Amino acid sequence: MQVILIQDVDNLGGRNELVTVKNGYARNFLIPQKFAVEANPSNLKQLEERLKVAAKKEAAMLAEINKVIAVLKEGPVKVGAKTGTSGKIFGSVTSLQIARAIRDQKGYEIDRRRLSIIDDVKELGTYKASIDFGNGNVTEMEFEVIGE
Repeated sequence: MQVILIQDVDNLGGRNELVTVKNGYARNFLIPQKFAVEANPSNLKQLEERLKVAAKKEAAMLAEINKVIAVLKEGPVKVGAKTGTSGKIFGSVTSLQIARAIRDQKGYEIDRRRLSIIDDVKELGTYKASIDFGNGNVTEMEFEVIGE
């Protein structure tokens, strides 16, 4: 029997996926638990519409991510840090500081948990950080640590 999964099911498939399962598994477990619906013509048409909407949403999100990446590649973000006389930083620069600098200087809100600093930042200078936007979209950006 073919069913359309409404939500992810372990060892079977993901949401909006058309799968073939045994009749008893579909009628006694998947359909009563609201994990799936029967793959009849009207449900297949609804699935097609949901997939079209999801594709449009994905394309819009990808365009927005590319726009953010282009803005981040324009130039380094300047992050201020307290320094000693020798140019060493007291403490280190964190992803939260970089996220705030991006928000203030570039106008984009980036979650600090998506940022990862590639090198340890202990001195003034230019460094790199990577940003994971999800769905395999990862980019590197430069940031410059300046003394306050």
